[in-house]
Amino acid sequence: MPDPEAPAPERVLASRHLYRGSIVNLRLDTVALPRGGTAQREIVEHGDVAAIVPVDDQGNVLLVRQFRLAVGSDLLEVPAGGLDAGESPAEAAQRELAEETGHRAARLLPLGGFYVSPGYTSEFIHVFLARGLEPASVDADPDEDIVIERVPLARALALVREGVIRDAKSIIGLLWAAQALGLIVEGKDGDG
Repeated sequence: MPDPEAPAPERVLASRHLYRGSIVNLRLDTVALPRGGTAQREIVEHGDVAAIVPVDDQGNVLLVRQFRLAVGSDLLEVPAGGLDAGESPAEAAQRELAEETGHRAARLLPLGGFYVSPGYTSEFIHVFLARGLEPASVDADPDEDIVIERVPLARALALVREGVIRDAKSIIGLLWAAQALGLIVEGKDGDG
């Protein structure tokens, strides 16, 4: 039975693709509004992504630093990448971990998932904690220039608070991983 308190859905009257790319598509929908009238919705179609928080046996997280043209700066992030056709989120997590850090995980723990910004994009990110890291020899993507940085997980949380780590998947992933590992309990973190 529908929730009487839930907002009514919008009904799509017309839909057309303005752009189709290798990573994203841009779709323009005309929708009928529940209370009458119409509106335009610009939708960025993007496939699912796997993000990985790799924590080694010493409690360090393997972060990747890479230049991001969209923001004009290099960012410190958790490894992540899109799912290939037919690939599960866990398979994508192992592949991306190997490609970006040169490691595989003996154990992958699903931490959760989230929509990046559902007001305009369909992108959903699956977040994993990777433990039991082992070296893996996999060719890196030729279009990525990545530097690996090992940072104690507690320090990575401080880098989030300091605004050094600024992308949503990394912030959410680090917080969820810290909670899963007992660094954050009932809303309080281990370093104060």
